[in-house]
Amino acid sequence: MKLSVCGSNLLDRDVASKSDPFCVLLHDVDGNWVELARTETAVNNLNPVFGVKFQVDYHFEEVQKLKFAMFDEDKCSSQLYEHDFLGEFTCTLGVIVSNKKLHRPLILANGKPAGKGAITVRHHIIHYIAYMH
Repeated sequence: MKLSVCGSNLLDRDVASKSDPFCVLLHDVDGNWVELARTETAVNNLNPVFGVKFQVDYHFEEVQKLKFAMFDEDKCSSQLYEHDFLGEFTCTLGVIVSNKKLHRPLILANGKPAGKGAITVRHHIIHYIAYMH
């Protein structure tokens, strides 16, 4: 399944321009958050619609916890602590599957809302058709 992500009203962490956001998808592996993938960076954009879609395997019988974390790219670094944190949203893949489009507020590390920042996640189920000869 593919997940597309967009942000709205993200926090502006840059002084001379707008934030340059990117989204990181993490999943829970035995209580630890492990990075799965990242979107591209949307330059000077507080309402990004990311082109990169996250590919996730859906296992109906298990709870798959996901975290979508938004960052403002500040440096040419792959280390997340080098970038400004803009907020996150955590849920299960099952919640995303049961909603065609999920729109939720972003939360900061202290548990408070990230201003008016929000995230929208859509799922795209890929249907495979088997042909029998």
